[in-house]
Amino acid sequence: MTNNCTIKAPFFEIGPKSYLYGQDVIDLAIAADKASEKFGVDIIFTCPIVEIARVKAVTKRIHVFAPHMDPLKPGRGLADILPESLVAVGAEGVMLNHVEKQVTVSALKDTIQRADEVGLATIVCADSMAEAKMIATLKPNIIVCEPSELIGTGVSVGAEYVEAAMHAVKDTDPEIMVLTAAGIHNGEDVYNTISAGADATGSSSGIAGIKDTAGRAAMVDEMIGACRKAWDERHAK
Repeated sequence: MTNNCTIKAPFFEIGPKSYLYGQDVIDLAIAADKASEKFGVDIIFTCPIVEIARVKAVTKRIHVFAPHMDPLKPGRGLADILPESLVAVGAEGVMLNHVEKQVTVSALKDTIQRADEVGLATIVCADSMAEAKMIATLKPNIIVCEPSELIGTGVSVGAEYVEAAMHAVKDTDPEIMVLTAAGIHNGEDVYNTISAGADATGSSSGIAGIKDTAGRAAMVDEMIGACRKAWDERHAK
């Protein structure tokens, strides 16, 4: 693993996926940037690829990640996502193997290596403990442990899952940070997940599913504040 990652725990990942587009993505990124500064919490903003440059132009603190890339090198290749092109528009990292964009193990290995080559941090998704352990051997920077059956349901993982996920990854490689998520819908979910021992958590539909800009910004503020509070209380014990 090349240490391309400047993100520190506690941190939070916001992924608008395809719930939002255009100016709504920009407004959400600005809200995330403000919350990151307010609470001193690093935020990964997994941005639609076509909006990466615009998001970078209007934010200062958030870490802008692409939602996918391919392991190709400059040359032939049509409609694939070239790692160098992500760097050129300002991406700091890339999410890989989300349940909605899964890749083979061999492709994942090659893509992590290409990310290391060009200086992109990697956040890789796993929907089982066995998969998390396997992915840890590939040495990404961050592993997202989230059971796919809970994604978008509003039902979050419990403390036992968080503890098991931390062990699954850290026992294999203690340098990899662990984000546990799925079903994170409000500040209470965030607080409980961080209090249970996670390095980070995140939300997509819990934020992007809110209908208005002000409501989405308020939820970002609530969740990031809860992340800060839980981390500080956990480390004050």
